[in-house]
Amino acid sequence: MAPALDILVVEDNAALARNIADYLEPLGHRLDFAEDGRSGLALALSRPFHVVILDVALPLMDGLAVCQALREKADRHVPVLMLTARDTLEDKLDGFRCGADDYLTKPFALAELTARCLALSQRYRLGVNHVLQIGPLEIDRQSGVVRRAGETLRMTAATYRILRLVAEAHPRTLPRFELSRGVWGEDPPDSDSLRSHIHLLRQVLDKPFAWPMLETVHGIGFRLRVEP
Repeated sequence: MAPALDILVVEDNAALARNIADYLEPLGHRLDFAEDGRSGLALALSRPFHVVILDVALPLMDGLAVCQALREKADRHVPVLMLTARDTLEDKLDGFRCGADDYLTKPFALAELTARCLALSQRYRLGVNHVLQIGPLEIDRQSGVVRRAGETLRMTAATYRILRLVAEAHPRTLPRFELSRGVWGEDPPDSDSLRSHIHLLRQVLDKPFAWPMLETVHGIGFRLRVEP
């Protein structure tokens, strides 16, 4: 028997949201709903869901912005299945760039929607992925413990947050502005502050070891290397 899932549906089309509920709830799944992007983001951050079904064309805040904000603010990976009437490759790539895990084009079969939700929940089971492993680096997102090559690293709150954001973006390069916003919110300090914290992070993460993991991509941001 398939596990019962807690699913958030962020969809402004009330008839479609009702159809999804009428199909999924008799299967034992528990659903919550939001009709606009802002309330959907707030609900997604308020408690853990197994999957978020997210429409792209939403009032107040579109689905791409919701997905990106969720990736920046959530303390765990929330699987996101995007729904859209747009079916070009570039549209799909836009969704994946913002952090979507899967993509379903309208109109769709509810059986396929259900199968994709179950597949995502199995890929990212609640509580299983709290340890982030990238090469020799291990970040326990529940305890806040960071290890490299088995050695525990002592970090400030800011350097931990910076490392975690860069690690969660791996393998892509995390832009400076996105990193600053993720650490300090909508009113980040000047660039010297970020530069100082990056220096402190390198003293802990890289200096004691044979090769550096934190790499600057000039003019863009930061990324992690997993081998020399």
